[in-house]
Amino acid sequence: MAAVAEPGAAGRMDRAREPEDDTGGLALELLVHGVGGTTPEEMLDDPRTVRVTGDQTAGIYRRTEDAEAESLREPAGGEPVQEAYCWSNLTSGNSARALWLLLIPFMVANLSHWMRPGAAERHTTGRRTAVRAYGVLVRLVALSLTVLLIAAACEVALDLVAWQCAASPTCTSGRGWLGFLAEEQGGWWSMPGRRLALAAIVPAAVVGLLWWLSHRTWSAYESQPPPTRPVTEGDPEAGDRPALCLPGFWYGRRLVARLRAAHTAAGFLTVAAALTTATARYDHRSAADPRLDTVGWVLTAAILALGTVAVWVVWARGRSESRPDDRIDRIIVRTLPGTALGLLLLSALHSGWSRPGWESEGQLPGNTAFGVLAIVQGTLLVGLACVGRILYRSAPEERAALRGFAGAAVATIACVLGGLLSGGVAQRVADWMDRSGTPGMADSIVPGPPVVLSWMAAAIPPLLLVLAGLAGRFAVQTWRLRRTEIAEVRRSHPGEPEDTARSRRIAGTVARARLTDCAPWFVGATALVTLVLGGVAVVGAWYSGQVPGLAADGSPRIVDASAQIAQALGSWMVSLGFILFLASGRLAYRDASARRTIGILWDVGTFWPRAAHPFAPPCYAERAVPDLTWRMSTWTRLTGGRIVLSGHSQGSVLAAAAVWQLDRRTRRRVALLTYGSPLERLYGRWFPAYFGRVPLRALYREVHCWRNLWRRTDPIGGPVRLPGEAVRGPEVDRSPLVDPLAYGRTPEHPLPAPILGHSEYQADPAFAEERAGLLKRLPEQRLTKSGTPAGQAAQGAAPGCPPDGGQPGPRSPRPRARSVSEPE
Repeated sequence: MAAVAEPGAAGRMDRAREPEDDTGGLALELLVHGVGGTTPEEMLDDPRTVRVTGDQTAGIYRRTEDAEAESLREPAGGEPVQEAYCWSNLTSGNSARALWLLLIPFMVANLSHWMRPGAAERHTTGRRTAVRAYGVLVRLVALSLTVLLIAAACEVALDLVAWQCAASPTCTSGRGWLGFLAEEQGGWWSMPGRRLALAAIVPAAVVGLLWWLSHRTWSAYESQPPPTRPVTEGDPEAGDRPALCLPGFWYGRRLVARLRAAHTAAGFLTVAAALTTATARYDHRSAADPRLDTVGWVLTAAILALGTVAVWVVWARGRSESRPDDRIDRIIVRTLPGTALGLLLLSALHSGWSRPGWESEGQLPGNTAFGVLAIVQGTLLVGLACVGRILYRSAPEERAALRGFAGAAVATIACVLGGLLSGGVAQRVADWMDRSGTPGMADSIVPGPPVVLSWMAAAIPPLLLVLAGLAGRFAVQTWRLRRTEIAEVRRSHPGEPEDTARSRRIAGTVARARLTDCAPWFVGATALVTLVLGGVAVVGAWYSGQVPGLAADGSPRIVDASAQIAQALGSWMVSLGFILFLASGRLAYRDASARRTIGILWDVGTFWPRAAHPFAPPCYAERAVPDLTWRMSTWTRLTGGRIVLSGHSQGSVLAAAAVWQLDRRTRRRVALLTYGSPLERLYGRWFPAYFGRVPLRALYREVHCWRNLWRRTDPIGGPVRLPGEAVRGPEVDRSPLVDPLAYGRTPEHPLPAPILGHSEYQADPAFAEERAGLLKRLPEQRLTKSGTPAGQAAQGAAPGCPPDGGQPGPRSPRPRARSVSEPE
C-alpha cells in the first residue's frame, strides 16, 4: 500500500509547486428562473445580453460585457459573473403545444407515481415488495386511462355515429356527410360492419397521434444524457444514494419506450375489441356462416392474449435509475404495437365482410365496458391507497400530505379528469346527434351513450355542492386568520401611524398564502367523495339499466325531481366543460400569451419523468437538469472557480436536482441560494420520498453551503425547515423577509411599498447580503498553468457550510442514503 501511496503524494507536491493562474478566483452566479419564465434581459437586468451556450429552447445568457469574463485576470469589482439559464420554452413555445391539453389526465396520473411515501431507515424485503406494488398499481391505473380515452373515441365514432345515427333516418336527415353510411340508402357502406370498420379510423388515428406526440417529445426534450462521473472507492457515489443522486434518474429511455409500446398496443386492441365484439355477437346469434363465427372467436382470443402481454409489459418492469439505461427492448418496442395494429386490420376486414340482413339497433354491443373499466379503476385506486398507507406507516413523516394517501388521491383525480373528458365528448356528440331531444330519454331519436356515463355526469352536481362546502369552510378559516394577522401587523410596526386599509391588505395576503397548506385536505376530500359517488353511479347504472331520469320514475316526487335536475345539470356541465376545454385549446393555439399560461401549468406538472404514463406531456427536467449539471461541471473544471447556484420558485427545484447530479469535487465549489422555493412546502409534502426531510438533509450535506429566503406573504415558497442543530451547522432558512419593505411612507420609500409575495426577491437587500455571505464561505481555489487545482483547496474538506465563514467545520457522519427507486 505504501508503494502505491508514495507516488501520489509526490505528484501532489509537484502540482503544488506549479505556477498558478489568477483565473481560479473567478466566481459565477448561475440564475434559474421559476414558473412562467422570464427573459434573459429581465433576469440579468440589462438590455444587452448574449447567449453563450444552448439553443432557443433552453440556453445560458450573459451580459454582453461579461461574455469573455474567464479571460480576465481578476473579476471586475469582486462581483460574481452572472449567467441566466432560461428554460421557459421547454414548456411554452410553438402553437402545437396546445395539444398537450388533451394529456392532462395522463400528466396527473404520472404525478401520482412520484407521491410514494418517504424512504425508511432500512429497506426490508417487505418494503421493497410494497414499493414495487405501488409502482405496478400506478402504471396499471395509467394504462386504464389510455383504454378509457380510446374507448371514448370508439363510443363517439363507432357507436353514436356509425351504429346509432346512421341507422336512424331522422338523425341522418340533413347531414349529407352521413348519407353514404345511412342504412336506409342501402349502399355498399350501409352495412353495420362496414360502417364500423370505416369509423374505426378515428380512434386508430387518436392512438397514432398519441404515439407520435410521445415519440416526438422524447426526441426533443428527454434524450439528453447526464454527464458521466467516475465512481471511486471512498466517494459517496459508490454507496447507495437518494434517488435524485443516481445517474440514471433523468434518463428513463428504456422504460418510456416499453410503456409507449404497451399503451399503443392497448389503444389499437381497444378499437379491435369494439369491432370484434359487435360482429362476433351477430355471427354467434345468426349462425349464418360458421366460418365467420370461428374467425370471430379466434380474433377475440388473439386480442385477449395480446392484451395480456401488454399488461405484463406494464407490470414487469419499473424504473432503473442506478445508471443511464440506453438499452431498448426491440422485440417489445417494435413487435407489440405492430402486432396490435395487424389485429386491428384483421378485425376491420372481418367486420366489413358481407352479412346480408344485419341491421344495427340500440347501442353498440360491448358498451358495458365503461362500467367494467370504472370498477377496475376503483379497485386499483383502493389497492393503491392501502399500499401507500403501508409504506407511510413503515416510515412516517409528520408533514407528508394525506399520510400516505396522496398518491391514491391524485390518481383518483386523474381518473375523474379522464372520465369527465370521455363523458364530455360522448354527451356533447350525443346531444348534437339528437337535435332537440335528450339522449336516453323518451323523446330521443338515438339511444345515446352508455347509461353509466349518464349516471357519472349526474354525479357532478352533488360533487360540486360538496366542493362548494369545502371552499366555504376554507374561506371562513381564511377570514378568521386574517383577523388574527391584522393584530400581528399592527404589533410589528410600533410607533407608525395606523393605516387600517394597509393592515387589512397585508393580513389578507398572509392569510391567503396560508391556503396552500390546506390543499392536501381539499384534494383528499375531493378524491374520497368522487370515489363514493362513482361507486354509486356504477351500481345505479347496473341495477336500473336506465338513465337517472327514467330510473327515478315512480319514486317520491323529491327523489324524481332531484334525479331529473342532476341528470340535466350534469349533462349540461359536462358538455359546457368540454366546450370550454376546446375553446382553451383553440385560444392557446392562436395566442402566445395563452400558451404561456398553459406553460405555467406544465412547469409544475411536468417536472417529473414519465414513469407511469408515456403519453403524458414531456418532462422538461430531463433536459434542464443535464443542462445545469453540464454547465457547472465544465465551468468549474475549466476555471476552478466558485458557483452560487441561485434558483427562484420552480428554478430552485431544478437547482437542487442539478446539485444532486454533480460529482463530489464539483459540489465542493457550489453554494445554493434558494428563494420563493417550494422545495419543502410543496415538493417535500407531496413527494416525500424525493424531497422529504431525509432527502433535504442529504442535500444540505451535498453542497458546501445553502441559504433559503422566504416571505410569509408568499403562497408558493416557504422555509426548508432544516434547523442548525439538526444538520450540525447554521440554519438553511433565514428569518422571513419583511414584506412589504415599509409599512408607511418613509424617506427610503416615499411612495407606498408594494406587497411582493412571490416576486422580486432579488430586489430585497437580504438577497445581496446572503449571496455575498455564500461567496465568502466558499473556499477559493486557483488553477496551475496546466489547469490542475493548486494547493490544499483541491483536497478540500467535506462539504459543509462553516459557521464562522472560514473553512468547513466538522460535520455529522454522512448517512448511507438509499435509492428509493422501484426495484427491477
